[in-house]
Amino acid sequence: MYQSFEKRIAALLGAGQSDLLHGGLKGLEKESLRVSPEGGIAQTVHPVVLGSALTHPSITTDYSEALTEFITPPFPEIADALDFLRDAQKFVFDHLEDEIFWATSMPCVVAGGGSIPIAQYGTSNAGIMKTVYRRGLGYRYGRVMQVIAGLHYNYSVNEAFWPVFRDLEGDRRPLRQVTDGAYMGLIRNLQRYGWLIPYLFGASPAVCKSFMGGKPTSLREFDANTYYEPYATSLRLGDIGYTNSKEKGVGIHACYDDLESYIGSLTRAIETPSPIWERIGVVVDGEYRQLNANILQIENEYYSTIRPKQILEGLEKPVLALQRRGIRYVELRSLDVNAYHPLGVSEEQLRFLEAFMLFCLLQDSPPISVQEQREIDQNMGGVAHRGRDPSLYLLRQGRELRLGGWASELCEAISAVCDLLDGAGSGTPFGDSLNRQRALIADPDLTPSARMLEEMREKGEGFYHFAKRLSQRHYSYFSSLRPDPQRENLFRLEAESSLVRQAELEATDEVSFEVFLKDYFDQ
Repeated sequence: MYQSFEKRIAALLGAGQSDLLHGGLKGLEKESLRVSPEGGIAQTVHPVVLGSALTHPSITTDYSEALTEFITPPFPEIADALDFLRDAQKFVFDHLEDEIFWATSMPCVVAGGGSIPIAQYGTSNAGIMKTVYRRGLGYRYGRVMQVIAGLHYNYSVNEAFWPVFRDLEGDRRPLRQVTDGAYMGLIRNLQRYGWLIPYLFGASPAVCKSFMGGKPTSLREFDANTYYEPYATSLRLGDIGYTNSKEKGVGIHACYDDLESYIGSLTRAIETPSPIWERIGVVVDGEYRQLNANILQIENEYYSTIRPKQILEGLEKPVLALQRRGIRYVELRSLDVNAYHPLGVSEEQLRFLEAFMLFCLLQDSPPISVQEQREIDQNMGGVAHRGRDPSLYLLRQGRELRLGGWASELCEAISAVCDLLDGAGSGTPFGDSLNRQRALIADPDLTPSARMLEEMREKGEGFYHFAKRLSQRHYSYFSSLRPDPQRENLFRLEAESSLVRQAELEATDEVSFEVFLKDYFDQ
């Protein structure tokens, strides 16, 4: 299965160009739910001292006013991205009053959707659009699932790699076509093999009963306040998480055959009315309930574990950015927040993910058939709900195989990438990370999801008390950190300038929101 991958590795080595696998840019986006001392979702607004959630590049909000999002710039070195994420979180921790950040992906006690404050971005048309989009998500899918937190890993290959890769492949197409095609191949392979990520890093095997809001569920009862599944790895990626495909009549699957097909499938969803969403209404009693009544309001509504991305210019639509300038990086979205690490992700995880990304790039990646898409969906759902079950089989090209066998096979291939990334440097951090993942494959009890359930049993804790204890531990970690003066000053200045930028936007709007919205979608 991996002959083409091995040939590409050999070709890079033979040409003396294997160093080009180094230098890819890594960025992180981490969501963290602010929690009140009483244990519920914070009802306070995003602190003004942190700046404008609309215009701040590093500290913003996601769905809820209480769901803070930290965004790092892209860095060539993993350690630098982690340092920035640490310093950003330290800055925010130092400005919270009697609140903590929740340590897990699944939220704390939820007193119904009405208790979840939708994020506010001011009175500019751009800010109103962001709030209305979130209001629409609430009407469409319910607010509760929108406060599930995750961690996104953004990755782009070293730019110097692409001309060499094109030559080694004997590909005569323009460089952008080669690059876009290779990135789409990487994305297809991340779908094929992506079940490995929740197995290794899934950290949501249990959930507070309040999350279900009294609805019937097939989840088992762990204790009076907790639901779980015995072999679950990531309920966040399972049936109770946020997916478009489970919605009858509105589910879509983007086409990943090539970038043009992907853009086309999302564009159709953005422009096609949905009878189900039309029932909600767009403007009701003078208030926008959603941006439109189409299958997707905007591209970001399509939930997928991996996205092709291009940096936007102003209020440019994401599909147009991709169409005009191609793929700049890929966004991996299937990572649960690492409950055991104060930053939400570890260097060991990120080293494995970089090697995994490069394996997916260099491995052959044919188009995904309808049958294979069914297998991909079944494999991901199976691992999310039963990943540690010894009786679980995965599907590959119509054949059943054990998770452990397939995972070991993948790790053997990925080891070639780790060897190149470690190279002649001091130590073997990539190889060490891979060996750690091999240990988790050999013994599922070592996975984060298994550790969480075992710890809950040992301490007699339900999910809420387990997560609160870890949240307080992380709070202590950040409280004990000494801030980096230079980075602290950067965040302070950025907070101030972001508020100025928001005010300028609000002062310069010249059209009504209705006209603004029409202009946006008419691009």
